[in-house]
Amino acid sequence: MITDPPILTIRRNFERPPARLVEGFRGVPTGYLVDAMRGRGCLDHSIKPLLPEKATILGVALTCHAGPADNLAVFGALEVAIKGDVIVACTDAFMRTSVTGDLLLGMAKNLGVTGFVTDGLVRDLTGLEAVGMPIYCAGLTANSPTRNGPGTVGMPIVIGDVTINPGDILVGDRDGVVVVPRIEAEAVLERLDGIKAAEHALEAKVQAGLGVPDFIRTVLDSNRTTYVD
Repeated sequence: MITDPPILTIRRNFERPPARLVEGFRGVPTGYLVDAMRGRGCLDHSIKPLLPEKATILGVALTCHAGPADNLAVFGALEVAIKGDVIVACTDAFMRTSVTGDLLLGMAKNLGVTGFVTDGLVRDLTGLEAVGMPIYCAGLTANSPTRNGPGTVGMPIVIGDVTINPGDILVGDRDGVVVVPRIEAEAVLERLDGIKAAEHALEAKVQAGLGVPDFIRTVLDSNRTTYVD
């Protein structure tokens, strides 16, 4: 006989990165981070900042799986949240109801939560503007969820094709949200200096009039390119 799962499964104790490591990613463009992680790590293109004036996010992932049309797990995340966390709510990309509104996120802000990310929808735009928290989501709807569960907090989730573990570092700007795995964060941070230097060097060449870069010219002039004209 199949038994019903618990309505909430909460992992309260998971490893968070040190604050100095998180701060190392402040102000870093998401494109640089992706380049430092072999071209991957950004969440689905549909997940964008809700409020243009709040289009940056930085914090530690507090994951929850709410599932479709439910937000019990998001409420459960309040029990675990600490200052600097970003609540990340997986809805399985459900697009018929919201997963949160202004009151729930107001509670989260009171606990020190610095942002909210979801593959679903949110509601109460006017109230969310007053809360003033960075919110990345797939859109808006006034339809409300239930609080029935089942759901999880502090467990791995998948949004799009990106796995997010509790304790990962989230960095967001107008291009989207990038997930930096906690266990790779030190190495990614170390690679950023090289990425920044390369970007700045190429930017200077573009501003000076560069048309075709050398690395493309090499391909164009090799036997790997065939001209048919």
